[in-house]
Amino acid sequence: MPPAPHAPSRSALPGSAATASTHPLTASTATDFDFIHGDWRVRHRRLRARLADCTEWVDFDGTSSTRPILGGQGNLEDNRIELPEGAYRAVALRTFDPTAARWSIWWLDGHFPDRLDVPVVDSFEGGLGTFLADDDLDGRPIRVRFRWQVAGRDRARWEQAFSDDGGETWETNWTMDFLRA
Repeated sequence: MPPAPHAPSRSALPGSAATASTHPLTASTATDFDFIHGDWRVRHRRLRARLADCTEWVDFDGTSSTRPILGGQGNLEDNRIELPEGAYRAVALRTFDPTAARWSIWWLDGHFPDRLDVPVVDSFEGGLGTFLADDDLDGRPIRVRFRWQVAGRDRARWEQAFSDDGGETWETNWTMDFLRA
């Protein structure tokens, strides 16, 4: 079974030793993710193996539907991911902390419905959202980075990258290009 977008391991769960971002916070707001509300067609591109000097990419389609929750202080994204080996569902849960002016993003993979990934945390600046977390991949510590880029009302891009050297270098291993349905 292929790994989910984040899902490097299942040992570092919320409440574990994983830590939030050290990226300086900016003046994010509860409306930062409003661009993603609605229904989308998604084009995925994923490395076959992560942090393994792999250069083989797998391309596949999917759909996504995002709705606001918590009176606008968050949103829930329902994904259908159409891997070549078979489709599955996953959910992204995003919440905004107005006191800290930052977002937290959790991933819930349909292959592991009893476990949330470690949240990536941080903010948007100039239409680019960067969110970080400490986690581990096969027992070794890594940094996880999500990036969201707004490309107008009908397009957006998400990227996931891992670093095994404390954030000195990054390997982008999954991208999702969103086109409004």
